[in-house]
Amino acid sequence: MTKPLRLGIAGLGTVGAGVVKIVQTHADLLASRTGRRVTISAVSARSKSRDRGVDLSAYAWEDDPVALAKRDDVDVFVELMGGEDGPAKAATEAAIAAGKDVVTANKAMLAIHGQALAETAEAKGACLRFEAAVAGGIPAIKALTESLAGNEITRVMGVMNGTCNYILTRMQDAGLDYQTVFAEAEALGYLEADPTLDVGGIDAGHKLALLASIAYGTQVNFAAMSIEGIERITIEDIEQAADMGYRIKLLGVAQMTGRGLETRMSPCLVPATSPLGQLENATNMIVLEGDSVGQIVLRGAGAGEGPTASAVLSDVLDLARGTRVSTFGRPAGDLVAARAAVSTAPAPFYIRFALVDKPGALAKIATVLGDAGISIDRMRQYGHEDTTAPVLIVTHKTTRSTLDEALSAMDSTGVLAGAPVAIRIEEV
Repeated sequence: MTKPLRLGIAGLGTVGAGVVKIVQTHADLLASRTGRRVTISAVSARSKSRDRGVDLSAYAWEDDPVALAKRDDVDVFVELMGGEDGPAKAATEAAIAAGKDVVTANKAMLAIHGQALAETAEAKGACLRFEAAVAGGIPAIKALTESLAGNEITRVMGVMNGTCNYILTRMQDAGLDYQTVFAEAEALGYLEADPTLDVGGIDAGHKLALLASIAYGTQVNFAAMSIEGIERITIEDIEQAADMGYRIKLLGVAQMTGRGLETRMSPCLVPATSPLGQLENATNMIVLEGDSVGQIVLRGAGAGEGPTASAVLSDVLDLARGTRVSTFGRPAGDLVAARAAVSTAPAPFYIRFALVDKPGALAKIATVLGDAGISIDRMRQYGHEDTTAPVLIVTHKTTRSTLDEALSAMDSTGVLAGAPVAIRIEEV
């Protein structure tokens, strides 16, 4: 058996401790699968005294992750600290400069700095791997870079934030409003320190940006993504969508068109009977569509100690076997700067209105939609609320720009009691 593959692990939170547990518990299994032992030389974290539920006494300790990245007895630097800049980026750059391979779960860092890091790593002959950065234990990165490498990818789609899926499914199952379930999720520890990263769609957007880069051979461009969170979704939206056979999901979609690369993360309605519609709780789902393979659906735990640590080890074991793949599936220098495009593909839309309860209000709304060339597929009016009348409309296919113009024109009708909510209905 060849010499061991020696790891330096920076960050000993939930995922870092999980990686240590797998290396300790499955040492013989890992060696049998790779032909060499995987060992840990040194670790680094903010606090040395904290009890993490694993024995760290056999490993050297570094207070500074940059020093850890430079150690001579570290072959692979495992970055699990998080954060797009700061110590995570500095230590990753130090490891690459030293010619070491890097395995990271840091979606934010890669979504912002991935192109530069990939170019530097490949110039140094180092690998930068990040299976754990997208959808926890789901092997989405390997599916795109390896299993589906013979396909032209036609669409990437998925539910990529477990916290948002938990909130939306909990609202539906328990009939609770958004703020109540948000507080529950916070108490359970599901939310990031900055909750906007989750409910605002930013965390999921980072993941979609990475998948789009691999799928379409483009430089990561998170800044070009259209992002809308779930903060405006009400229990009424949840219940009324269900009444029509839909469920609401925070859905990411990426596809290349003649106008450029479309990437959007926003609440969408999907058929309740579809795989995405049946996705419950904090589970993630990635849907990949290729010209030869058709549609592939990957479902599993999108976060947590075991699933994410499992993804980290999958990259480590590839390096132990000698499998070396370009960061984004092809040489970083070959990635193109894609033109960002706003989706113009027609789709049906769900629109919720609160109308002033007076004669002719609904007729005025229908007239505005008709003048814009938007036809109504279904319309429902629910019980009155004081002086307003809740109305739900599902349109036939139209473009978002056309719909936005119609919604803007409705401001002058004098019958809106509040801002309408419009949600795309995605074909899946």
